[in-house]
Amino acid sequence: MKFCEISENIKTKNNNHIWEDFVKVVFHGANASTFHPGFAELLDAAHELVLLPDHLGSEADREAYATADVIIGIRFDDSFPTPRNLKLYQVPGAGYDGIRVSDLPVDADLCNCFGHEIAIAEYAMCALLSRHVPLGDADARLRKGDWKYWAGGPSGMRTELGSTTIGILGYGHIGKAIAQRAKAFGMRVHVANRSRPEDQSQIDAFHAIDDFREMLAHVDVVVNTLPLAANTTGLVDGKAFASMKPTAVFMNVGRGGVVDEEALFGALKDGLIEHAFIDTWYQYPSGPDAVTYPSRLPFHELGNITMTPHMSGWTHGTIERRRNVMADNVNRICQGLAPVNRIAK
Repeated sequence: MKFCEISENIKTKNNNHIWEDFVKVVFHGANASTFHPGFAELLDAAHELVLLPDHLGSEADREAYATADVIIGIRFDDSFPTPRNLKLYQVPGAGYDGIRVSDLPVDADLCNCFGHEIAIAEYAMCALLSRHVPLGDADARLRKGDWKYWAGGPSGMRTELGSTTIGILGYGHIGKAIAQRAKAFGMRVHVANRSRPEDQSQIDAFHAIDDFREMLAHVDVVVNTLPLAANTTGLVDGKAFASMKPTAVFMNVGRGGVVDEEALFGALKDGLIEHAFIDTWYQYPSGPDAVTYPSRLPFHELGNITMTPHMSGWTHGTIERRRNVMADNVNRICQGLAPVNRIAK
């Protein structure tokens, strides 16, 4: 995506009526720019759409940012120009820990969006199935004439995902989507959450989040889906890993900081748990070409972890669903309506 410092106006019609009141919508950074293609066609009026880079290096960039009515982005603090006309700061995802809420203009709404739960649930099930259905190993062996997994042989019998129990930390959009698919595979589902869900049709056992460690000894898989907040930072600590089965599989598709970095590394290195699938991390690249390890600790040297680059929710479907919600929020504020997914400031 090539960033531009000039705006583009694209007129769209709704019931043959073109609005006269335009707003400036700024897409700030590479992440936000992903949602720009097709965005104008979802709007009820012709609005000014501006693409800005992550680093606002020029005076023109900073002025465009400062005069935005809507900003779509993932980072905000007092190092950025004050957006004096801001009506809506729209995060193009669920997590808003990169936004310093206290620095936003008082009258501006802060909203997030979801739509990633389907993709993340598929990632989770794919990862877990890989532990029970060794397609890659079977393929590699058969290419050498090795029939280890042949039905009828004593050495190649597999385990089944449906015979295991999953424990899910957090029961929001992601937790619910994972639970639904886990039940479809026949798994037993335990959930630890702040509040008890009204619909518990997908849940076999519920635990208060403050008592989540009591759940850990009873499950084979632990999946963190919690966002990062003051009360979740470092929640999964050394005591939590010590409470898990030695055969446990741990997965993090929530925020990296929810899991204590040293405790996770130690649990894997010392064999307190059997395996981990980690998609959310502690260090991220400073730019698209930066070579960056995801932690200050050498997770990449461990053999009992599968590492992925925060990819679990990033699909065409996620982009489309989020784009639709964000465009609808622009339409709503232009109509004097409250946007959806407002975050209390």
